[in-house]
Amino acid sequence: MGNQKRTLHLNLFLSSLGHHEAAWRHPSSRVEDIIDFSHFQRLAQKAEQAKLDSLFLADRYATSRKAVKYGAISGLEPLTLLSALAVVTSRIGLIATVSTSFNEPFNLARRFASLDHLSKGRAGWNIITSGTDGEAQNFNCERIPEHHLRYERAAEFLDVTLKLWDSWEADALIQDKASGIYADNSKVHEFNHKGKHFAVRGPLNLPRSPQGRPLLVQAGSSEDGKDFAARYAEAIFTAQQSLADAQAFYSDVKSRVARYGRSPEQVVILPGICPIIGESEAEAKEKEAQLHELTHPAYSLLQLSNRIGYDLSSYPLDGPLPELPATEQIAGHQSRAQLIRDLAERESLTLRQLLLRLAGGRGHRTIAGTAEQVADELEAWFTQGAADGFNIMPQLTNGGLEDFIDQVVPKLQQRGLFRTEYTGHTLREHYGLDVPANQFASAPQVH
Repeated sequence: MGNQKRTLHLNLFLSSLGHHEAAWRHPSSRVEDIIDFSHFQRLAQKAEQAKLDSLFLADRYATSRKAVKYGAISGLEPLTLLSALAVVTSRIGLIATVSTSFNEPFNLARRFASLDHLSKGRAGWNIITSGTDGEAQNFNCERIPEHHLRYERAAEFLDVTLKLWDSWEADALIQDKASGIYADNSKVHEFNHKGKHFAVRGPLNLPRSPQGRPLLVQAGSSEDGKDFAARYAEAIFTAQQSLADAQAFYSDVKSRVARYGRSPEQVVILPGICPIIGESEAEAKEKEAQLHELTHPAYSLLQLSNRIGYDLSSYPLDGPLPELPATEQIAGHQSRAQLIRDLAERESLTLRQLLLRLAGGRGHRTIAGTAEQVADELEAWFTQGAADGFNIMPQLTNGGLEDFIDQVVPKLQQRGLFRTEYTGHTLREHYGLDVPANQFASAPQVH
């Protein structure tokens, strides 16, 4: 990264209609856009025109009959959609969420390497372990495995995946028609992994990808999640409600990265920010209130129960959040459950008030204000040791994305905080990250 001035990174957390749970009911939303590729193409191209670092797609492996009654929670599979978007974009990164709990390393390594080749080096993998029984029940399991067991499997899964991506050295391809030599097979490796969860011979049936391997992203903020991220991740997505919380997380994870012998500068931390922008703060808050009015408490309560792994349906909406099990006893998303518990306690929120606080971003920081106020907050977090950039999550996509791109991004550029042009072509280059060394290389890699 040299002596270049530090600038922030901005990803678009791609949501068809918006991150507010009632965005699908807003008059400006076209519900058919949820599965309309041309809609996603427009969003991707707008984000690329604004020089954002990447598109990010979340994913879950289950839904329920109860949830779909009130919530538009269906969605396209991330790798499929991003492969299509790779064709209609040329610079913006493409990050897909894929679970280690419900996949196999070889299939996943091949799919991501394919996306990296097709996009000329723009692929990233957001590594999740998943966290609900409903997801497990779609994959031959009655219950989701315990938290530490999911991370144990994830560590071995990633170890095998990295071996597969490294199984072709960068200069293994010869492609000499005259001699008939396609590849130097001394630089293509069978590694014969045999572990507790996986037995994989290798090599991958695809050469090393343009950026060495896809970017590794992680989003867990539990103790297991932070340690996993510090060991492996190159970008970390996180949900933080306050500057102080974000600073504490940033300091904690960066110090863990250093303890693993890695450079903290080579790990980018990106909190989620859910903006609603108005000409005045009052107008922005009115926009947010209009979205809140479209929420359905039964759906909100179901979503919160799933998120924290505890059934809240029998508790009064105008009472407090009930006492929850200790964080380490929660089988599902531990860090998000703790964040929600802390938020309710800190602000003395009733259950109904808590549902509205979570409606716009599921625990990510929501901001309703002017473009200047949003830019000020992003700058404060960036310059005060809380973030290296942000996952931008418009509460309402139609209009909200344009507001951020047309109003906030120029202010950040004017302050010298964000690029005005891409300087690289790969996702690693956007983040200022090195091409990783190949663990099987017979000689030091030259980058």
